[in-house]
Amino acid sequence: MHCGPPDMVCETKIVAAEDHEALPGAKKDALLAAAGAMWPPLPAAPGPAAAPPAPPPAPGPQPRGSAGGAGPPGGRGVYIREFRAAEQEAARRIFYDGIMERIPNTAFRGLRQHPRTQLLYALLAVLCFALTRSLLLTCLVPAGLLGLRYYYSRKVVLAYLDCALHTDMADIEQYYMKPPGSCFWVAVLDGNVVGIVAARAHEADNTVELLRMSVDSRFRGKGIAKALGRKVLEFALVHNYSAVVLGTTAVKVAAHKLYESLGFRHMGSSDHYVLPGMTLSLAERLFFQVRYHRYRLQLREE
Repeated sequence: MHCGPPDMVCETKIVAAEDHEALPGAKKDALLAAAGAMWPPLPAAPGPAAAPPAPPPAPGPQPRGSAGGAGPPGGRGVYIREFRAAEQEAARRIFYDGIMERIPNTAFRGLRQHPRTQLLYALLAVLCFALTRSLLLTCLVPAGLLGLRYYYSRKVVLAYLDCALHTDMADIEQYYMKPPGSCFWVAVLDGNVVGIVAARAHEADNTVELLRMSVDSRFRGKGIAKALGRKVLEFALVHNYSAVVLGTTAVKVAAHKLYESLGFRHMGSSDHYVLPGMTLSLAERLFFQVRYHRYRLQLREE
């Protein structure tokens, strides 16, 4: 089975402009000021009065993704910083837990996105009644169909996870921190890693993908996913990319509202997307479907 880089949670392409050289400092500052206007800061978490500001750090080279979003390690709020090798297992756990949530979401909630599948299941129930004249057996048909949807959703999602955990998520340092144009960030809250996001360059078509965005379920609703998204958008601005293109198979409405709140426009969807791990067998086609959505955020005119 081919195990390409999977994109279950979130995959984004940033379409590059002609010039890929780092921007001068003054221009970077102007772009980041514009980013601050586009994406206002997250509201501060309630707590005791803020301490006096710390003295500015000594000047020095900034990391690849250093444009905003970072905070003091001892602070109470969420801050975004580059991944460290010791955080490999924490990042894998957040990714794994986020993907496992897709099993019931795809099996049950996702069925609402596929009216033809609903019609087919209804016809199967009618056919059962016509053949058996048994209301009991007919009532068991929907339960059996939903059970099969859960089984095949679990089968595909676990195959997808196996691919991901044995490719880029097996060695985040090697896949994201060493290659030029790539980076992996973590969201840190009270010293704990609670969210992840990655960016990876493709020189052949001058693009950068945003992928692996996920937030620990215990810390959702705090604006962490939006902060992670802003980090990548700032990364795109600093490196002179012209647009961000997002693709996702997310079922939850909240995920799509997040993209729209960051300024993305919905560009269309497809029911024929093949997820890594799918075998495309007849049973799988009948009991597992995903809808692939495309979003685009134009950062500057090309």
